[in-house]
Amino acid sequence: VILLHIPFFSMPVVCTLTNVIHNLAMYVFLHTVKGTPFETPGQGKSQLLTHWEQMDFRLQFTSSRKFLSISPIVLYLLASFYTKYDAAYFLNTASLLSILLPKLPQLHGVHLFGINKY
Repeated sequence: VILLHIPFFSMPVVCTLTNVIHNLAMYVFLHTVKGTPFETPGQGKSQLLTHWEQMDFRLQFTSSRKFLSISPIVLYLLASFYTKYDAAYFLNTASLLSILLPKLPQLHGVHLFGINKY
């Protein structure tokens, strides 16, 4: 809503920015920040895990993980619809892939190129 009030932003630009900002925030909070914001009974075992790795006792395909995987897809489809599937807004697709790939079960606990390993 805030981006819609900026006069020189068109609807496709607003939808693309909304999609990219959402996916960037989701990536930072779910896949880069490690540890927990509160004291846990695990005695520091989750200190080196991201929130996505800690979620649902490391079980895959739970309802909360499915929701957090489907919500960027729905936002991507809405952004693609409002941009009229224009190739100039390829940033939507790149943003979607950058948030969905770390959620795959095959990449659970994997840190590419040693980034965010410690």
